[in-house]
Amino acid sequence: MFPSHENLCEEVSDGLISYIPFSDGKDDGSWPKDSEDREQQRKANFQSLSSIVSYFEASDRPVTCIVCTLSMPVVGEVAREHKLPFAVYWIQPATLLATYYHYFHGYDKLITQHDINDPTYEVTLPGLHPLRICDMPTFFTEKTHNDLSKMILQALRELFEQMDQEKPVVIVNTFDALEDVALKALQSYMDVFSVGPAVPPLGALQHKNASSEAQIHLFKHDEKSCMEWLDAQAEKSVVYLSFGSLLSYTKRQAEEILHGLQSYGQPYLWVVRKDGREEEVNFYLRDAEGIKGKVVEWCDQQRVLSHPSVGCFVTHCGWNSTLEAIVYGVPMLAVPSWSDQPMNAYLIEKEWRVGIRAERDAEGVLTREELVSCLELLMDGSEKAAQIRANAHNLKERAQEAVAKHGPLEISLHNFIEGMENLNQSRK
Repeated sequence: MFPSHENLCEEVSDGLISYIPFSDGKDDGSWPKDSEDREQQRKANFQSLSSIVSYFEASDRPVTCIVCTLSMPVVGEVAREHKLPFAVYWIQPATLLATYYHYFHGYDKLITQHDINDPTYEVTLPGLHPLRICDMPTFFTEKTHNDLSKMILQALRELFEQMDQEKPVVIVNTFDALEDVALKALQSYMDVFSVGPAVPPLGALQHKNASSEAQIHLFKHDEKSCMEWLDAQAEKSVVYLSFGSLLSYTKRQAEEILHGLQSYGQPYLWVVRKDGREEEVNFYLRDAEGIKGKVVEWCDQQRVLSHPSVGCFVTHCGWNSTLEAIVYGVPMLAVPSWSDQPMNAYLIEKEWRVGIRAERDAEGVLTREELVSCLELLMDGSEKAAQIRANAHNLKERAQEAVAKHGPLEISLHNFIEGMENLNQSRK
């Protein structure tokens, strides 16, 4: 992320937030190979982050609170070492936070005993609507647990054990009107604040686009070309398809999507990252460009989703992508793959009714027939399509209310900060 700033404690600022690179012992970006490798990474993280806290203290800028995401439980150890308030920033839906909590507090056997034989079996967890096994996180239910899944599930188990011990405040990237049931259920188990959606509202986005400030993106992209192409399309006519920053395409999956999009016949903007894809995929991408189709390696997704020509979003259901579609009122075709994505797809289709879910075949591929069938259902003028679009518009309005000045998000953040300040004062 910061190739020109390799020294520990060398700050990088965008004018508002300061960033400090630190080493986790795996600076080539690779995953730990085994438990020993993972333990070495944990120690490296602890030492690096502890050094940063000490650096601030020596610089007469003492740290007053440490916040970590669900993937960094070692941060809690650093907070304990330095006697600092500790908060968890949950970057998935509150429904999933509640699901993980119950899984690690006695419901694991009830869930896992049905994972193979009956994926549609419904489990009712305290305070939540009934959930099918196949809507649970894939780490619970996949038939062959690979090393990555085992590592992630173990890290989450450690995080919840730490939360039981430390009782940290939990802030969640969601809003009350979106997940009121789950947020109310969680209040019995933890001190939780909803501080989402962490997506700029349309007015702020337009202001940002008009400014000359440089924006940071994961991958390089030609924004001008992308937006000019969208400007030339009819309102709500474009199928936007992106599977995020991690998932890659097999040869067959690229072929199926290409033929599905071309068969459907509407304009499409398809994001296919260059890294990690099979060489044969390039063959299909050459045929994907045309009068009605545009293929890009990356794009400014928020600008795309807020564009009036976009009619639906074919998404892998990552939480960031899901929230962005909600904030900009775009109906979704949910194509989940792993982790929290099946749960997000359930919420999209069943709880909020702002999209429909596509089913993959036995090989995990979204077929051309399924893609076309779902797009026809989502984009046509049927009563169901109209209701989905109306629901998406309604949620967009609720999201705008959440991020309004003096609205729920701002109030919740102020309450969180005030609580941290009071905790600091009580520790002095």
